[in-house]
Amino acid sequence: MSAFADSVLVLSGGMDSTVLLYDLIARGKTPAALSFDYGSRHNHKELPMAASTCRRLGVSHRIVSLTFMPELFSSALLRTGPPIPDGPYTSEGMSQTAVPFRNPILMSIAVGYAESIGASQVLLASHSGDHALYPDCRKEFNTAFAETVRLGTDGKVNVLFPYADLNKRQIADLGRSLDTDFTQTWTCYKGKVLHCGRCSACIERAYALRRKEGMDPTLYEDERETHAR
Repeated sequence: MSAFADSVLVLSGGMDSTVLLYDLIARGKTPAALSFDYGSRHNHKELPMAASTCRRLGVSHRIVSLTFMPELFSSALLRTGPPIPDGPYTSEGMSQTAVPFRNPILMSIAVGYAESIGASQVLLASHSGDHALYPDCRKEFNTAFAETVRLGTDGKVNVLFPYADLNKRQIADLGRSLDTDFTQTWTCYKGKVLHCGRCSACIERAYALRRKEGMDPTLYEDERETHAR
């Protein structure tokens, strides 16, 4: 088991959960972080960044392997799925990248871990911009799941979504105020050497980090291509 922790954070290595980790520490919490290797195209980029951030911040960190997901589930986000589409979020594009029932699977494991180590909270950094076609990101689902966890743990564990009323840009601005190292976060669904700058996740990241205002430290493929011409 890990050293003492009062909370468990589901840490993907992406922007939102990394900001939440910095935020929890700034608030005096002692979180443990759980990351999940569930066969996504970008797990190999996210997970080392999550591990590096936890080492730097002195946070207990575990990576859980969920090898069954790409074998049983269908999604473009998984290595076994069709290619990731380019362009902004659309109904069709979002439905392709949804991983069936992913969030409650990850949170359920985090709840069991929290109860086992005596932590009273599990936190997920889902936010108001998490899209309507992702049903396991909706507020009504989160409320129902939190109540299920309360009943299933005899009130020992509460599931919290502290960024539920924030959008991704607000989270990025908060992260900047906390000195979050955004170069140690990963967003691009394609999982190549650099962020592609073209998929919906990259477009959303660039907007959140205010790329047009020169505030985004991310190196994108499209910038490299422009400089090479």
